[in-house]
Amino acid sequence: MRKPCDCKGYRAGVTESTDVTARSSAPDTDRLPDELPDAEAVEAAEAAELEEVYPRKVLFVAGAGRSGTSTLAGLVRILGLHVPQPEVTADETNPKGFGEPAWAVEFHTELLRKAGVQVSDARPAAWFKTSQVGGRERPRGAAAAWLEQHFAEASELVVKDPRLAWFLTMWEVAAVRSSATPVFATMLRPPSEVVASKETYYANRLGSAHLAASWVNMMLHTERATRAHVDNGGRVFVRYADLLDDWTKTVMHVGETLQLQHILHAGTETIREGHRFVDPGLRRMSRSLDDLGLPKRLHEIVAESWEGLDRLAEPGGDTADVHRTLDQLRDGYSELYEEAEAISRSSAVAARSAASEQLAGAEKEAERVERKAERPGGNAGQGPADPADRIPHRVRAMVPASLRRRLRQRWARRA
Repeated sequence: MRKPCDCKGYRAGVTESTDVTARSSAPDTDRLPDELPDAEAVEAAEAAELEEVYPRKVLFVAGAGRSGTSTLAGLVRILGLHVPQPEVTADETNPKGFGEPAWAVEFHTELLRKAGVQVSDARPAAWFKTSQVGGRERPRGAAAAWLEQHFAEASELVVKDPRLAWFLTMWEVAAVRSSATPVFATMLRPPSEVVASKETYYANRLGSAHLAASWVNMMLHTERATRAHVDNGGRVFVRYADLLDDWTKTVMHVGETLQLQHILHAGTETIREGHRFVDPGLRRMSRSLDDLGLPKRLHEIVAESWEGLDRLAEPGGDTADVHRTLDQLRDGYSELYEEAEAISRSSAVAARSAASEQLAGAEKEAERVERKAERPGGNAGQGPADPADRIPHRVRAMVPASLRRRLRQRWARRA
């Protein structure tokens, strides 16, 4: 078996220089074959041979959206871990690709819908809702069957999706059922940068305070959900800044900690491809926490949570003292959220009333359009089959997505 790759010599994209004059004699060119084997072909053949002896492992890449999860998933894919296909298509928000299996994204989306939870949900109680849904036998069985299918293609898989953290226990059970070892890499990026990135690339109507609160909720519970793997070396925390500054050192640390064989035996060609993949210019956000204008207590919890989580990425930093601090912060955030909920009851009632009025207005508009279409000389038979599609877009946009679905369901029953 090949020795683990020492990537220090490849950080500039080239191998270490060799003093040819120190050799005792030059090779006999008459004995060389006419055509030397292609380096990439040799590495591919060696990797295929070693693949048969690698133990089954699943790397779950967790963390808040816009925290560098796609960069890490893309790099470990280049180094040999398998992203189950098909993948989510790259777009302008992530031009180098997401590294996300499309099936997993759709699976998580459906589970979140059943739980009534958003991707960036700030409610501590949302974890109880997703644990109920993910704890059922049907989703656990489906996840295990899906993993088993893709283990037929590779022995080390990588699964990444911003929704993943809500169902970590479900995936852990699924991996064990597939006779695989689950390991976890959680990405760390300053919350001010995560919030700024989401506000830049996603349609955010709820504001910085909501995004910062959802970051705390996501990260503190993700840390707690993976803590059982500290003793067996099954989790690692990765700073996004470290990944951009020196990805070979950072990813090799991930491979050594989690014993991911494809990373430990990465060849020179894949290292070069990794250099081409990483763009230091990806670090485009420079806002500070003060720039977010958060409520005082939330600001304090966000800052202290980042300080505690950041310590986990230090050598020997994943300690019981840090865990106790993060537990206290998680409890403090839950108390803050409960207080905010209790105080803002009137706002919640007013929002529901406004949504009901919007729904009623949309129904009236749909009925008016239908009556007009049914009159002689109207547009009957010419317009869209769904009455909702005949409502002006500016009116539809006023109605929340969940209410729009209910409206379409009502019209479908009428039809």
